[in-house]
Amino acid sequence: MSWGGPGFVLALIAMSMIGWVVTTAIRAKHGYPLNDDWGGPAARRDEVEPSRQARLMAEENERLAAKIGRLEERIAVLERIATDPATRTAREIDALR
Repeated sequence: MSWGGPGFVLALIAMSMIGWVVTTAIRAKHGYPLNDDWGGPAARRDEVEPSRQARLMAEENERLAAKIGRLEERIAVLERIATDPATRTAREIDALR
């Protein structure tokens, strides 16, 4: 391969582009700020304003708290079934029929 030929130049361009893509992917994966074409910080398009984000987090917190309450109730019933004598459990099941 000649050092000044078009194949060598194209190989250098391809290697630099692959390096740029890999670097950007690693930076994005680990949360580093990305740069735009001129080296400045790139604006994120999916950013949520702080008041809306706080409201969304509060709604999610309420939803998760309700889910935990339901799961605790179910666990309590399962513990009662597991620890109660079989005769009492059988009587309660027959009473429900």
